[in-house]
Amino acid sequence: MLKPYCREESVDFDDTQNLYIEGDNLEVLKLLQETYLGKVKMIYIDPPYNTGHDFVYEDDFAQNTSEYLENSGQFDDKGNRLVKNLETNGRFHTDWLNMIYPRLKLMRDLLDDDGLIFISIGDEEVDNLRKICNEIFGESNFRNQIVIRRGTKSIQAQFDKWDKLGQALEYILLYSKNSSYRFPSQMKILKKAKSGSWNNHWRGTDRPTMRYPLFGITPPKGQWRWGQTRSEQAISNYQRMLSEVKSTTDAITNEQIDAWYIKQNDPSIDLLRLSKNGKPEHYIAPTNETVLDSSWVDLLVGSSTEITNLFDTAVFDTAKLIQVIRRMLCFVSNDAIILDLFSGSATVAHAIMQLNAEDSGNRKFIMVQLPEPTDEKSEAYKAGYKNICEIGKERIRRAGNKIAKENPQAKFDKGFRVLKCDSTNMKEVYYNPAEYNADLLDVLIDNIKADRTPEDLLFQVMLDLGVLLSSDIKQTTIAGKTVFNVADNFLMACFNTDINEEIITVIAKQKPYYFVMRDSSMANDSVATNFQQIFNTYSPETKKKVL
Repeated sequence: MLKPYCREESVDFDDTQNLYIEGDNLEVLKLLQETYLGKVKMIYIDPPYNTGHDFVYEDDFAQNTSEYLENSGQFDDKGNRLVKNLETNGRFHTDWLNMIYPRLKLMRDLLDDDGLIFISIGDEEVDNLRKICNEIFGESNFRNQIVIRRGTKSIQAQFDKWDKLGQALEYILLYSKNSSYRFPSQMKILKKAKSGSWNNHWRGTDRPTMRYPLFGITPPKGQWRWGQTRSEQAISNYQRMLSEVKSTTDAITNEQIDAWYIKQNDPSIDLLRLSKNGKPEHYIAPTNETVLDSSWVDLLVGSSTEITNLFDTAVFDTAKLIQVIRRMLCFVSNDAIILDLFSGSATVAHAIMQLNAEDSGNRKFIMVQLPEPTDEKSEAYKAGYKNICEIGKERIRRAGNKIAKENPQAKFDKGFRVLKCDSTNMKEVYYNPAEYNADLLDVLIDNIKADRTPEDLLFQVMLDLGVLLSSDIKQTTIAGKTVFNVADNFLMACFNTDINEEIITVIAKQKPYYFVMRDSSMANDSVATNFQQIFNTYSPETKKKVL
């Protein structure tokens, strides 16, 4: 189950649409299957590379705890399964692929029909990973194997091993849910229509009206391709875009230009600016005639600089760069749900908030991360961050505040609701006949574990009924009892004891679609007898569920 006992770790818990889930991502994927089936527009994962040194997840659910401890000796204090996949292991590749395969199967089910998945991977498993992705997503849904550069520090670290040349490149595998889908927003930008200055050419026909000063430049021999009115309008459009995205000619990126242009939904808009060499440069909008990006080698795969600047210390060594994630986000709509199952330092959440602040988007993130302990010798541990989740949550807090400060007029969701994967809320009720006695029967009067809170039960019910975990939750008090109202009367729930007819009547009059309470909550037999009649009178359509 997902246990929301971490309200204090969240930001705007009641109002945010973003989620941060701690736990084994395989277990989390199973919990999300009903609620988020076909609702996720984009998945990005950066799984642990199979280097022989990183931890991978071992998913042998057939073993009990004692057997597993004997075999691996690797459990953290939350009971999460962790084991090193050493190169001396005869099943070196098999074990890693066994880890990733079931996760990819479940991820596919969460994707929208026009959804995309990006997977970062190194040379170690890229060929094997592509084969199983072809099996799971379909070979016709393979869109590209994008190439991206590693930083100098990363390459040098490989040289320091003295066992092979440094690998300067990494890859991002891109698959779609359906082969018929097209992505107009991520098409390759054709920066120049012709070699040299975009607009300066000679066609052999003398047209004096096409020769005029532009950016202080007058073509000495040739003539501009556009008339003066059109060129001046293109310059005006560009200045308007710079103002709306709050950027400058030197700082604006192609991704920002793409995002702004697509938001206009007007193919007639032209943009013109001065290029870095001082010549006019024509932006050509993405169209279906252009080709998919095949390489992002102009981007670095990662650097610790961005996150180090946020924390003022090196808390995470392998963070992906925001610009890499931003390039991916341009492939989907600005109201998409984006899922990251190996969220690490939460670069994806940072990039989503940044882009939402710039283009007024409503992208929502779901970050999932196993609380892997930080090395006691690391700067992160010394700074007080005992596991990776603590780093990721703190980055989202700091990044959200920084973005809000830098964009005071922007309205974006900088909150996130922290949930933690836990065991079921229900008691174990399977016992041998010899174990039954009077005391046990007293314990089983209430089938819910004693340490579970009303919020624990609420999120269980939300999962059971397929209610989004980011849904709006209002908490009110009726006759001294706590009542939850989720998604504007879609679900109402009360898990207190001693519920009487007065409380049930008030709830029934609000006509919720679902109403849920505990089996042991009725104040007496009379309440239980009248329960159905009260709803029949005031809200006969309400679906009622008892835990």
